[in-house]
Amino acid sequence: MGEEAGGDNKVKETIEAVTGLVKAVPVYEDALQPAAKQLGKSLETVGKAINLALAPVGVLVWGYEKCQEFISTKVADRLKDISPEDIITPKPNVAGPAIEALRYTGHEESLSDMYANLLAAAMDKNTATGAHPAFVEIIKQLTPDEAKLMALLLRSRVSPVITVQARREEGGKRDVVVNLSLLGRDANVEYLHLTPAYLDNLCRLGLIEIPDGQSYTDQGVYEPLEKSADVLSLKMDIESMKHTCVFKYGVVKVTTLGKQFGGVCVNRV
Repeated sequence: MGEEAGGDNKVKETIEAVTGLVKAVPVYEDALQPAAKQLGKSLETVGKAINLALAPVGVLVWGYEKCQEFISTKVADRLKDISPEDIITPKPNVAGPAIEALRYTGHEESLSDMYANLLAAAMDKNTATGAHPAFVEIIKQLTPDEAKLMALLLRSRVSPVITVQARREEGGKRDVVVNLSLLGRDANVEYLHLTPAYLDNLCRLGLIEIPDGQSYTDQGVYEPLEKSADVLSLKMDIESMKHTCVFKYGVVKVTTLGKQFGGVCVNRV
C-alpha cells in the first residue's frame, strides 16, 4: 500500500508541476490547459499500469520462511542418503549469496534446483570443496532456458552447430545466422529463436566453448540440422538472392569449469 501511495504521489506531483507551468505563462493558458489536462490523465494512467505490472513481483520474492521451507524440503531431499556425520556447515560465501539469490529466483524451478544442488554440495563434507562461490553468480546470470540447455549439453554425446553463410558470385561471404542448432528444441526451451544467444551467454560464463575451426569428423551428425525447416528456409532465401548457401560446421564443448559446475549444480539429484 505504501509503495502504491508513493507512486500515486509521484504522479500527482508531476501533474501539479505541469499545471503550475501552464499557470505561470498566462498568455498561452487557453491553448495549453487542455493539453496539460490530457498529459495529467496520461501520466495517471501510466502510473496505475506500472503499479499493476509490478504487483505480482512482490508475491514472487521469497521471504525467510519460504527459504527455510525450501531448505528443509528440497535441500534435505538431496542430503537424505548422506551420513549425518558428513553434513557440515556450508561456507558463508556460498550459502549466504545462494539463499539471498534464491529469494528472487525460487519460483523458477530449473534455477531453484541448481541452488538446491549447490547448497547440498556445500553441506556435504565429501563434495564441499567443489562448491565454488562463483557458481552462485553463474546461476544468477542464467535464464531458465539456459539452465535446461546446460543440462542437455552435459549429457549429450554430440552437440553440433552450423553457421549459415551467403557467398556472393563476385566473391566474399557473410554470416547469415551464427551457431544454429537443434539444441534448443532438444532441451525444450521456451524461446527457441533465442538458442544462439543462449549459447553465447553460456560461452561468456565459461561453461561451454565453440572453438573456431573445429568440427566432428563424422559429418553425418550435421545432416538433421541441414534438413531442418529453419536451415532449408534460410537456404531458400539466400539462393533467391542469387547467392550460394554455405555451411560452416562447429561443435559445442563443455569446459572444465562447466563440468565442475554441472557436477555440483546440475547433476546432483
